[in-house]
Amino acid sequence: MLYQEISKTDFVDQFKIMNRSENFSREGLEALYGYFEELGEDHNIEFDVIAICCDFTEYENLEEFNRDYGKNFSDVEEIFDHTQVIMINNEKFIIQNF
Repeated sequence: MLYQEISKTDFVDQFKIMNRSENFSREGLEALYGYFEELGEDHNIEFDVIAICCDFTEYENLEEFNRDYGKNFSDVEEIFDHTQVIMINNEKFIIQNF
């Protein structure tokens, strides 16, 4: 199998090409790229835009997450007990869907 390293720009551009740029903000895509880049240090990772869109969701804030999941978490730290959380800024974050 062949593997190719991709740049952050290529990563972001592929979401546009696949008509999936609405799934994540630019900041969210950059955070995802950093997450996958870190994982890629120890593992080869297949880059699949559709799979990423199915497996991860970006939230503007905790209230939006609680509404979607029917939860009542008081802070983002509680979500870390249930799934992978990628922080974008003080309020926005991405989770691996669970």
